[in-house]
Amino acid sequence: MESVFARVRAREVSAAHFLRLATASVVSFYVVVTSGAVVRLTASGLGCDNWPRCGSTPFPEKGGHAFIEFGNRVVAFCAIVVALVTWLAARQVRGLAPGARRAALGVLLGAVAQIPLGGITVIFKLHPLLVMSHFLLGLAVFGLAVAVALEAWSHDAGRGKPVGPRWWRRMVLAGLPACFVLVVSGAIVSASGPHSGGTNIRRLGVGIVDAVYVHVRIVAVFSIGFFVIGGWLARHRREVPGVAAIAAALLAVLVAQGVLGEVQYRTHLPWWLVLIHVSLGAAIWGLAVAFVHAIWRPPAALVRQ
Repeated sequence: MESVFARVRAREVSAAHFLRLATASVVSFYVVVTSGAVVRLTASGLGCDNWPRCGSTPFPEKGGHAFIEFGNRVVAFCAIVVALVTWLAARQVRGLAPGARRAALGVLLGAVAQIPLGGITVIFKLHPLLVMSHFLLGLAVFGLAVAVALEAWSHDAGRGKPVGPRWWRRMVLAGLPACFVLVVSGAIVSASGPHSGGTNIRRLGVGIVDAVYVHVRIVAVFSIGFFVIGGWLARHRREVPGVAAIAAALLAVLVAQGVLGEVQYRTHLPWWLVLIHVSLGAAIWGLAVAFVHAIWRPPAALVRQ
């Protein structure tokens, strides 16, 4: 047995194979975030109320809510396996930046931390702060997985020089915590809406109108900052076509998210529209991480050499 592990540790992983694993990790954690939203929005949060079992058995016996909640657990477990394999592979990629290895380990540890946090959330009957923490940790892990994938791309295809002057890159970097604040405010809106994750669930205590009022203004501030940053990028887009494409994708999702947010609010927040809104919110966060990373450590394919 020891010799088997020794061979595994000695086996070198190619940069291209590591890139495929890192990309699979990104997809896995995006699915985790969106499937978690399905649990909440279908009031299935306590479908398996005897964590870590599902009622009196390890698996759901009947009931749609139980199957939805258990399905999210299965998806999360698969993502943890992918994260584990990605981290093990990162250790065997010759020349990979140490930061990329640490980030891959961070993805794994963050994913594992979701297990007890999810259990505590169920034990405390979906306390809104715990539910939000569960969601935000999932987003943080997803963003870190995006960074690992871009590092894997750079290692496979080469890395370009940082984009733009240093003052502009710092402005872009400052936009990342601003984006996270935007996502947090959106989570507060969801916690204040009609979809609490189950029946007779304790609420956050913030009115939906007040939460939306704050969220909309944060969206406006973030959008203004994004357009200021985009002004420089638009003038130099021929030099960095791939980075400009990421920014354009982020802008498109932001516009779609704004339109959808208005529609869902005026139609009294149907759960399926809220699900799309949450999914687009996760996409905004992932694209924001990709944009910032591509500014500071761009894969060569995104910039003209």
